[in-house]
Amino acid sequence: MVYVKSNDEIKIMRECGTLLAEMYEYLEPYVQPGMTGLELDKIAEDFIVKNKAVPEQKGYHGYPATLCISTNEQVIHGIPSKKKLEEGDIVGLDCTISIKGLMTDSARTFAVGKIDKKKQKLMERTEKSLYIGIDAVKAGGRVNDIGRAVENYINQFGYGIVRDFCGHGVGYEIHEEPTVLNYYSTRYRNRLKENMVITVEPMINMGTYEVNVLGDGWTVETADKKPSCHFEHTVAVTSEGYEILTVK
Repeated sequence: MVYVKSNDEIKIMRECGTLLAEMYEYLEPYVQPGMTGLELDKIAEDFIVKNKAVPEQKGYHGYPATLCISTNEQVIHGIPSKKKLEEGDIVGLDCTISIKGLMTDSARTFAVGKIDKKKQKLMERTEKSLYIGIDAVKAGGRVNDIGRAVENYINQFGYGIVRDFCGHGVGYEIHEEPTVLNYYSTRYRNRLKENMVITVEPMINMGTYEVNVLGDGWTVETADKKPSCHFEHTVAVTSEGYEILTVK
């Protein structure tokens, strides 16, 4: 079932999204060589709770942390650990929080110190593909317009677009309908309606699109061990197009 939100619900989600954006801004200076995933996770959780929100990923199907922290070849769902970030890493942070039972979901990839040009280009192009996908959001349009837009932009670089994971509806649950692919497919052709709320979240690999889930049951990494990048926003469909909720 696709949930169309009321204006009052979107108002709460806007507040929630703003706080999530502020959390990333607060975290960014800590994303440095020598910092561990567990330390970042604790900083994020403390910030969320202090601001009277709920870290929704913690405990979701048994997930043990507030953040998903995925480094280099890890695509998504990396579990925070004692491993220290190193100069030249790229690290994706993904988080879902709620206020008054309504959730927003966002992800960003950060450079750890100075990174090489290939990783820098991957980050820049993945983030650009996020906004190209968002620009395809409009009432009356179709969900697969988003995937078509992302794919048309990314294909020129020879990168792999992850197919096993994708964007989704969000609100009272972390994952609601509709499914929002990052490539064009006729499987999902739902019409976008005013006040639907979805995530757009391209996951782009430097090499193959193929991925594997590791033995912990969560961490997803590229099949060829090449770097991956992930950016995500929660987006409301409006009468004039869209509103990005996970910004300040």
